[in-house]
This record gives sequence, structure tokens and C-alpha cells, in this order.
Amino acid sequence: MIPSEFESQADAMLEKIARAVEESGADCDCEPRGSGVLEIEFPDGSRIIVNRHSAAQEIWVAARSGGYHFRFDGSDWVDTREKRELLAALAALIAEQSRTAGS
Repeated sequence: MIPSEFESQADAMLEKIARAVEESGADCDCEPRGSGVLEIEFPDGSRIIVNRHSAAQEIWVAARSGGYHFRFDGSDWVDTREKRELLAALAALIAEQSRTAGS
């Protein structure tokens, strides 16, 4: 994928993530932080950071439980290790971090 195509695909997914988080009703705030970066903040101050990594052509997610890399397979952003789809994986990470934030 050429760099401009990657950035377009990644930015569209970041926008989709931001809308999904805001519409989910989860107890967190989702804010863009510069070009290609989203920060999801929880009431306890913990964060999940989602960013596009242009050099690797991946979307990276850093959560309390670890770091995850997602690569576009032509139709979906898929975890390079566990083969989970990005939105499903992120929903699980947000639910997990919300539970631990409330502890």
C-alpha cells in the first residue's frame, strides 16, 4: 500500500473508533491528540492510546494489558498476533480497562 493510501485508511479507522467510543456509552473519553493519535481516558486516569504507525503501516494500540499491532488485510484491520479485528479487540480492551479502572 502506498503511504497516502495507508494514511487515508488509518485515519478513516481512527475516526470510526472515535465515533464508536463516544456512541458506546462506555465510561471513558476519547480525544484526538495530534495527527493520527487517539487517547481514550478512563476515570482513574489510565489511558488507551491508538495511533497510526506509518513506517510499519499499522495501527498500534497501547493499553494497560499490553501493546497490539493491527495491519490492514484489504478489508479489515487485523491483529498481527491474535488475528482479532481492531474494533472487536478495542471493545474488549475498553471493557477490561473500565472494569479495572473502577476497582
